[in-house]
Amino acid sequence: MKTIAKTGNEAMAYAMKQINPDVVAAYPITPATEIVQIFSNYVADGEVDTEFVAVESEHSALSACVGASIAGGRVMTSTSSQGLALMHEILYIAAGNRLPIVIALVNRSLSAPINIHCDHSDTMGSREAGWMQLYCANSQEAYDSLIIALKVAEQTAVPAIVSTDAFIISHAMERLEVLEDEEVQRFIGEYKPRFSALDLENPKTFGPLDLQDYFFEHKRAQIDDFSKVLGTYNKVAQEYAELSGRYYPALEEYKTDDADVAIFTAGSTADTAKEVVDGLREQGRKVGLVRMRMWRPLPVEEIKAALGKFKAVAVMDRSDTMADFGGPVFLETRGILYDAKKKPLLTDYVYGLGGRNIDISDILRVYDEIEQVAKQGKIDKLITYLGVRGEE
Repeated sequence: MKTIAKTGNEAMAYAMKQINPDVVAAYPITPATEIVQIFSNYVADGEVDTEFVAVESEHSALSACVGASIAGGRVMTSTSSQGLALMHEILYIAAGNRLPIVIALVNRSLSAPINIHCDHSDTMGSREAGWMQLYCANSQEAYDSLIIALKVAEQTAVPAIVSTDAFIISHAMERLEVLEDEEVQRFIGEYKPRFSALDLENPKTFGPLDLQDYFFEHKRAQIDDFSKVLGTYNKVAQEYAELSGRYYPALEEYKTDDADVAIFTAGSTADTAKEVVDGLREQGRKVGLVRMRMWRPLPVEEIKAALGKFKAVAVMDRSDTMADFGGPVFLETRGILYDAKKKPLLTDYVYGLGGRNIDISDILRVYDEIEQVAKQGKIDKLITYLGVRGEE
């Protein structure tokens, strides 16, 4: 294993190089442009065998990926924000056809107004498309997760999105430990597609009409298979830990054993929150952190077990639902805990939309307020828009 310095985008491109997919189809979009730009250099320099398909839109990029995957290829792409939104129609087609495509995604706000910085609106808006979703906290995790996700996707026939926070991770240089090319190839193994449109001896139909007679049964079967992804993920993550020494659970707990309160969050904010937890622990305050790493499929029992032991929990959402009832992570967490025997007081902080910075003082404030909630035994304010001018 060697140590190098790379940004999040460079780390994702490097993992793609070591995976050496058969096809990458892409249309660049800020801030994910670098991923396919760097990867195209690997193609041009002959460092990979990949067929690189440059197209005129993200809709075409994922459509080309679907075609290549149906043909039996190992397929990847990259996008962000409006690009993922433009792929939205094809996301469902890829998932419904059980195509294990992997997207290296950089989380960015959705227009309007136009904004190129980080929030989770793009992936949260596509969370029901039938794709596994992993949220990374740093560049090391982005590199590792892309390799893990590819193997899980191919074993389960469920496509995967691995995301990083725009500019916070995508463009920040970090120390990175990487595997040798041969180790990555041994770990992911040779791709053996379940079917191929190029198999002329065993012709199949792809994308048929499926009306009232069988559509429901086919969707039910897809949902049933999707629910099994978590089990496969846990197994593959453990295999990767044995290879690399780095283990990534679907849900991470940090200093929660004796904690009274916790923050539940995702992405790069989790690493910042760990620094705050360490400082507060030195003051004797019983605080912890739970990090959402896999959001689709939902690790329901893990979330229930992790959050059920606290007196109060502050969910931190980097997107909103426009439901006037909190962000998506808050709403779904509330649903998970509804019938739990032990459940905390739950409040939501919507933060960081459009890349607004979240710093140590913001997270300290959240811990101060959630400790007060636990002390009072009641919630005064269910939803807080953290850092919005005019609401402080």
